[in-house]
Amino acid sequence: MTHNHHSHSHNDLKGRNLLISILLNILITIAQAVGGIVSGSLALLSDALHNFSDVLSLIISYIANVFSKKRASIHKTFGYKRAEIIAAFINASTLIIVAVLLIIEAIKRFSNPQEIEFNLVIWLAILGIIANGFSVLLLKNDAEKNMNMRSAYLHLLTDMMASVAVLIGGLLMKYYGMYWVDTLLTLGIAVYLIYVGYKLLVDSLRVLMLFTPQNISLDDIVKKVTKIKGIENIHHIHIWQLNEDETHLEAHIDFKNDIKLSEFDKILEIIEKLLLKEFHINHINIQPEFQKCDTKDIIVQD
Repeated sequence: MTHNHHSHSHNDLKGRNLLISILLNILITIAQAVGGIVSGSLALLSDALHNFSDVLSLIISYIANVFSKKRASIHKTFGYKRAEIIAAFINASTLIIVAVLLIIEAIKRFSNPQEIEFNLVIWLAILGIIANGFSVLLLKNDAEKNMNMRSAYLHLLTDMMASVAVLIGGLLMKYYGMYWVDTLLTLGIAVYLIYVGYKLLVDSLRVLMLFTPQNISLDDIVKKVTKIKGIENIHHIHIWQLNEDETHLEAHIDFKNDIKLSEFDKILEIIEKLLLKEFHINHINIQPEFQKCDTKDIIVQD
C-alpha cells in the first residue's frame, strides 16, 4: 500500500502563513468595523463582518493544521487526519451564514438609504485589498493541495474581491453620488459568498459522510478486479476518503479455488497495484472467501 506524508517543514510553513494571515485580518476587521460605523457604509460593515469570519476560519484552519500533525495512538488509530476536513466544513458553513446575514441587512437598508462618508470607505477598501491580497498569495500554493487551506484561501480571496467592490462603490459615491450602490454591492458580495461556499461545503460533507469519491466508478472496479485470474467475484464493497490524501477500500473477495495464504498474498499485491494505479486508492483491506454462504451483493447495508 502507498501512504502519503508531508514534510514537517511544509506543515510549519503552512502554519506560519496562516498565522500571518490571521494577524493581518484582525487588523483589517478592526479598521473596517470602526470605519463602517463612522462612515455609515453597510458595504464596509459587511466587509468587516466577512473579515471577522475570516479571522475565525483562519484560526480554525490553523488549529486543524496543528492537530493534523499529531501522531496516531491506541485510542486514536487514525490520529487527527480528519481535523482539516472538519475545519473546511465549518469554514464553508460560516461563509454561507455570513452571506445570509448580509442579505438581510441589505434588504433593510434598501428601504432606508443613508448618505455615506465615501473617502473613508475608499481608503479602508484599499487597505483590505492590500492585506488580503498578500494573504491570498501566501496561501495560494497550499490551497491547490489541501481542502482546509483551500477553505481559508477562499475566505481571503472573496474578501479581497469584496474590498475591490467596496472601492468601486466608494468611487461611484464620491464622483456620481450613487449611494444606493453601497447596498447593491452588499447583496453582490453575499451572493458570491454563497456561490463559493456551497461547493466546498458539499465536498467536505461528502468526505465526512464517507461517500464514495465522485471520481471513482464502483462498476469499473468490479469489472477490473474480477478479470484477475483466480477471482470469482468482489462484493460487500466500501470506499471512502479519510482525508484528501487517503482513499480507503474494503471488500470481500470470493476465490475460485481453496488457495494457500501465500497465493492470496500474491493476488492481493496485484489488486493493490491495480487499485492504486487506476483509481488512486491507497489503503486496501480485503477479506478472502471460498464458497462462503453470504450475501454477494456489491453493496451490503451493514
